[in-house]
Amino acid sequence: MSDPDLVVVRTYINNFEAEIDKSTLEAAGLPSMIRSDDCGGLRPHLWMGGIQLLVRSEDVTRATEILDAAGQVEILDEPDMPAED
Repeated sequence: MSDPDLVVVRTYINNFEAEIDKSTLEAAGLPSMIRSDDCGGLRPHLWMGGIQLLVRSEDVTRATEILDAAGQVEILDEPDMPAED
């Protein structure tokens, strides 16, 4: 039995955005991991290729669909509520 191939599904400029999308995938039942070359977060200025979000090769299509859909969520304004007396 061989290990599944990992594929970069997105690349980010900061760890915060990568963690949000990682959480989105994991909430949908897709395992993922973050890869960055920053000495385990101790030297964030060292990353040159960005921060990568990885998934198994068989999950790429589903992960892309989930992340695309999450990026299209609109934040609606709360309806105006009458003032309380």
